[in-house]
Amino acid sequence: MTARRILIIQGHPDPDARHLCHALEDAYAAGAIDAGHAVRRVNVAKLDFPILRSQAEWDHGPVPPALVGVQADILWAQNLVLFFPLWLGGLPAHFKGFLEQVARPGFAFTEKDGNPFGRKGLTGRSARVVVTLGMPTIVYRWYFRASGVRSLERNILSFVGIDPVRETLIGGVDRLGADGVAEWKAQLDRLGAAAE
Repeated sequence: MTARRILIIQGHPDPDARHLCHALEDAYAAGAIDAGHAVRRVNVAKLDFPILRSQAEWDHGPVPPALVGVQADILWAQNLVLFFPLWLGGLPAHFKGFLEQVARPGFAFTEKDGNPFGRKGLTGRSARVVVTLGMPTIVYRWYFRASGVRSLERNILSFVGIDPVRETLIGGVDRLGADGVAEWKAQLDRLGAAAE
């Protein structure tokens, strides 16, 4: 297998605590590194950046200094792996604000021939979205139609050219127990080794 460049983005908003998302991230990174892939990591909770509040900021505001290096890491990467807990059916607000800042016009997409979204700036990259949730996965997929994750995949990742986007949804996290956590960590280790 050819070595790949992987950027792991931890989207859990708690900067001080260790959660299942962090353990899964560590397992994925270990598998990838052991398999010879190059890995960089970003912990969004530890970054200082403002939330975008206007169209003018979105279109013309400078990228916050804390995120300039992240954009360079995204350009470096062949595969992005995003970890986050499902909150109120979607991404935690801090993580969504991070994505809004890094996926700005001129970086993630550019106008071409009068089409404001004519060039997708992140084409050629793949992604995996790893989401932990309290409810059973089947309920989220069937009843809620996985709307929050689908929105991320369709309206952000695919929109800027990232394809394919794979997902790992881990439901019922409060009831996993030590054996369940160990099984998921082993699964993420295998996915990391395969750079998927």
